[in-house]
Amino acid sequence: MNENKKSSLWTVIGASSVGTMIEWYDFYIFGSLATIISTKFFPSDNPTAAFLSTLATFAAGFVVRPFGALFFGRLGDLIGRKYTFMVTLLLMGGATFLIGCIPSYETIGFLAPTLVLILRLLQGLALGGEYGGAATYVAEHAGPGQRGYWTSWIQTTATIGLFVSLLVIMATKSAMSKEAFEDWGWRVPFWVSILMILVSYLIRKNMSESPEFAKVKAEGKTSKNPLKESFGNKLNFKFVLLALFGLVMGQGVVWYTGQFYAMSFIEKVMGLTDQVGDIMMYAILMATPFFVFFGWLSDKIGRKWLMLTGILIAVIAYRPIYSAMYETASIKNKTEIEAKTVVVAETKENKAKALDSVYTTTKEYTDGATWKEVKTVTLENGVAKIGDDGKPKVEVKKTMVVNESDKWTLIWLVFIQIFFVTIVYGPTAAFLVELFPAKIRYTSMSLPYHIGNGIFGGLLPAVATSLVAAATKANDAAAAAGEAVAVAEPYLEGLWYPILIGGICFVIGAIYVDGKSTSHKE
Repeated sequence: MNENKKSSLWTVIGASSVGTMIEWYDFYIFGSLATIISTKFFPSDNPTAAFLSTLATFAAGFVVRPFGALFFGRLGDLIGRKYTFMVTLLLMGGATFLIGCIPSYETIGFLAPTLVLILRLLQGLALGGEYGGAATYVAEHAGPGQRGYWTSWIQTTATIGLFVSLLVIMATKSAMSKEAFEDWGWRVPFWVSILMILVSYLIRKNMSESPEFAKVKAEGKTSKNPLKESFGNKLNFKFVLLALFGLVMGQGVVWYTGQFYAMSFIEKVMGLTDQVGDIMMYAILMATPFFVFFGWLSDKIGRKWLMLTGILIAVIAYRPIYSAMYETASIKNKTEIEAKTVVVAETKENKAKALDSVYTTTKEYTDGATWKEVKTVTLENGVAKIGDDGKPKVEVKKTMVVNESDKWTLIWLVFIQIFFVTIVYGPTAAFLVELFPAKIRYTSMSLPYHIGNGIFGGLLPAVATSLVAAATKANDAAAAAGEAVAVAEPYLEGLWYPILIGGICFVIGAIYVDGKSTSHKE
C-alpha cells in the first residue's frame, strides 16, 4: 500500500472512529450512571424496581436499534454513507444533551421517565444508523485482504466510548462532593457530549464519499429499493440470518457480558461502588489493543472459526470467572477486626423534608478491606412507615472497598472477559461487510449487527439482573419457610442468558456458516 493511500486511510479511520466513539460514549453514559439515574427519573419507593426500570429503559435503546439500522441503512444505500452518519451523529448528540436537562421525577412526576424513554429511543435509532455507516465507509476505503485490520479500528470505538464515559464520570465525581454529584453533577457527562459532537461534526463535514459507493453511484448501479433487495431476495436474506444467528448473536452477548454485566455485577452484587470505575478502566485499557490484533489475524486465518472459538471459550469460562470475582470480595472469606466495628444511629432529614432513622455500620478486615452498611428507616409521625408489602419501609445499601491485591485480581478477571470480546468483535465489521454487495451493504449488514447486539446483547443486563433477583427472592422465601435454599449460587444465575445464547450461536455458526467463502456476490 503506497504512503498516500495509507495516509488517506488513517484520515478516514480517524474521522470515522472519533465520531463513532462519541456516539458510543453518549449511548453508554446512561448505562454507566444507571444506579443514580434510577433514583432521579423513577419512583423511589422501591429501589430494586427503579433500578430494573432504568435497565429496561437502557435496553429500550438497544431494542430500537434495528429500526434505526433499517431507516438509516436504506438512506445510506440511497444517498451515501457520509451524509447519513452525519445525521445520526447530530441526532445522538442532541438526545444525550437533553437527557441531562430533564427535571427529576420529584419535580415533574411520570413525565420524567417518559421523556427519558423517548430520548433513549432516539439514541437507539441514531446508533442503529451510525455503526453500519462507519464500518462500511472504512471497509470501502480498504482493499480486500486488509479489511479485518482497518475495520478493527472502528471495533475499538465501542470499548473506548465506554472507557471515556467512565473517565468523564470519575473526573466529574472528583471535582465535587458526593452529595453534589448525586444531586446535579451526574448531568455534566450528558452536557459535555454536545461539545464532542460539534467537534466530530466539523471533522466529518470535510470527508468525501467512500470510493466504492461513489463508483456504484457514478455507474448508476445504486439500489432503487435497498430494503427489498436486502430482505426480499432469498439468497441475501439467507446471509442476513446466518450472520445474525451464526455469529453476531453470540458476539453480542459476549460483548455485553464482558463489559456491561461485569460492571453491573461488581457494583450491584459485590458492592464495590467506589472501585468499579478503576477496575473497568484498567481492564478496558489493557484489552483494547487486542481488537486490532484479532482484526489483523482474521485477515490471515479467516474470521469464522476465530470468532466462534472466542464465543465457545467465553460461555465455558463465565461461571468460573464470576464465581472467582464474587469470592474475591466476599466477607465470608475475610477475618473481621471486631474491635474496629462501629455502629452509628442518627436521624436525618430526607428530600421530602421528613425525618429518617439512619443506622450506619462499618467494619474492617485483617486484609485491609472495609465494609459499610447504611440502613435507612423511613419515618412517618415518628414511627416506621409501612410500605405496600405491609412491612416497615427500609432501604439498605451495602458497599465494600477491597485491598489493592484483590482489586488487581478483579481487574485481571474483567480483562479476561474483555479479551474474549476482542476475539469475537475485532473481526465482526469485516465479516459483515464482506457478506453483502456495495449497493445494499449498509442496509444488509446493519440489521443483523443491531439485532445481535441491540436485542440479544442489549437485553442482557436487564434479563441477567432479573434472573439474579428471582433466584434471590426464591432463596429468601425458602429461608422464611425454614427450607433449604432453592438456588445454591443465586448471584451466578444471570449468566445462564449469555451461556445459552452463546452456545446456540456456536452450534448454528459451526454447522451453517461457510468459513471458506465469506461472500455470495463475487
